[in-house]
Amino acid sequence: MITKRRQFLRDLSFGGSSLAMAPFLNSVRVHAAGDEAALPKRFVFVVKSSGIDKFNLVPGGLENHYLNPDDGKKLGNSARRLGPLVDAPLSDLHLPEKLTPLNSFKDRLTIIQSLSGEGFRGNHTTGFGALSCHDSENVAIAPTLDCLLGQHLSTGPYPMYGMAMNGRLLEAGWKPEDTYCYPNLSAYGAGKPVAYQGSPRKAFLELFGAAVASPEQLEKKLALNGNLMDFLTEDARRVEKQLSGDDKERFALYMDSFVSLRKIEERKAALTDSIQEHAPKLTNRFDSMAPSARIESHFEIASAALVAGLTNVITLRPDTLGVKYSELGLSNSVHSIGHLQENAASNGWTGHQARMEIEKLHLKQIASMAEKLDRVPEGNGSMLDNTLIVYMGCSGGDHHGGMADWPFVLLGGMAGKLRMGRYIEYPKYRESGHRTIANLYLSLMHAAGLEAPETFGQLDSNLKDLDLKGPLTELMP
Repeated sequence: MITKRRQFLRDLSFGGSSLAMAPFLNSVRVHAAGDEAALPKRFVFVVKSSGIDKFNLVPGGLENHYLNPDDGKKLGNSARRLGPLVDAPLSDLHLPEKLTPLNSFKDRLTIIQSLSGEGFRGNHTTGFGALSCHDSENVAIAPTLDCLLGQHLSTGPYPMYGMAMNGRLLEAGWKPEDTYCYPNLSAYGAGKPVAYQGSPRKAFLELFGAAVASPEQLEKKLALNGNLMDFLTEDARRVEKQLSGDDKERFALYMDSFVSLRKIEERKAALTDSIQEHAPKLTNRFDSMAPSARIESHFEIASAALVAGLTNVITLRPDTLGVKYSELGLSNSVHSIGHLQENAASNGWTGHQARMEIEKLHLKQIASMAEKLDRVPEGNGSMLDNTLIVYMGCSGGDHHGGMADWPFVLLGGMAGKLRMGRYIEYPKYRESGHRTIANLYLSLMHAAGLEAPETFGQLDSNLKDLDLKGPLTELMP
């Protein structure tokens, strides 16, 4: 039966399908043929506000270089203690408490510590700098990693798709966003920020409208878009004749946006069968204002979008500094929790414990996404084997500053293009052997098959005596 199915998939013809269907059918054929090298690669970036706590990322069995050896207290934003590179297999170690949701994926998990991103400053966040390695908190001045990867990898309607809890990082009177917002994280280039969808329901309808619309409705929508484009094209010729210089260039960009929208709709229509098969169930949870429910909905939609082939790169912004996790018994905002340290939060936890529980909430959703992708066969493995989920902060350190030490949690496979199942801790900032987040990003580019430069983003003048070129050798196979 399996042999017959594979033969059928290999013999699929593009004759009865639109060109937009070709990438989906090609992916199906590659899976049937078992051609591992040709399988699509995918990335999910989960970018938390207020940084990720590095102190409780050290596996049991290793010395914790982020604690004072005399009294066991956290060293704060001064980065790790002096010492050599640590590169240890996770198979011999116990995962720290907050990473226990990922225990079943230990062989596909890698923890990276002590990468620096000095020079990307801002008010509680590095903004676009977190993924572009530029000093650009509020204004995009260069393309970000997720958009570069999306343009290289995605064959569906969306090169990169983003979902966020809210736009502004530090807002008063916080509430979840119910439409598009700009979290200042992703950009296709200078002055080209990416809008994220804040509403789970609207994200569902935007991505999976084909799952709830009849063929007649879809055909009518495409026909309407076609008529609109025909009208705009004819009208545009008359308008364009009256323009010159910068105005003509701006008008061309305006027209390109309409063309892009039409192409998105055409590509989604071509994926109708796949969308209807993999769309999540539309529930009342998509309208919930509770942070954990919003986060769960965003992850569910993101997982389905990857499986359906709507995009190969997704960036999620699970919270902002104004978010209050009331479902955890916390009336403190993420921002105020970051200042508590050993002081008590509203439910009696210390600030450190509250931060850990919030991160565990995110990591449970990452584990759920990994389980879903791992259930989808692809080649000789699963979708997870060709996907990398990156959990990171929008800045390094412990709430404020600390860009000398930026932790990352990687989960997935990338088809063996990255060494997984490791705990890697680089030497302290400015010490020999120290590396930066840009070197990690170059590693991801290489794994994705993207032609990467020698360096990425702005170089740190404080590290001019160190070799900052190329990927992380410890991460490459």
